[in-house]
Amino acid sequence: MAIRMPRIIQARKILKRSLSNGSTTPASMDIPKGYFAIYVGEQEKKRFVVSVSLLSEPTFQQLLHQAEEEFGYNHPMGGLTIPCSEDVFTDLASRLGAF
Repeated sequence: MAIRMPRIIQARKILKRSLSNGSTTPASMDIPKGYFAIYVGEQEKKRFVVSVSLLSEPTFQQLLHQAEEEFGYNHPMGGLTIPCSEDVFTDLASRLGAF
């Protein structure tokens, strides 16, 4: 199983752009090193803080690809937004040990 490095690099660029917008809000300050924030949900978005190790998982990379197709690099929440239901994401993230 090959790791698709371009997707990881793209995700890091998105994260750098969304987290380095010049403001230090309380929401961005509560993310520990080695983790990042994403928004998940179909209607109402919920914020999750997950391990960066999730970026190397093929299943998560598929979600990143879906996010790229739906949003491009313009994520409406200002951070990485994943277009799937909260239940599907929490199940996936739990199985991968992302929390």
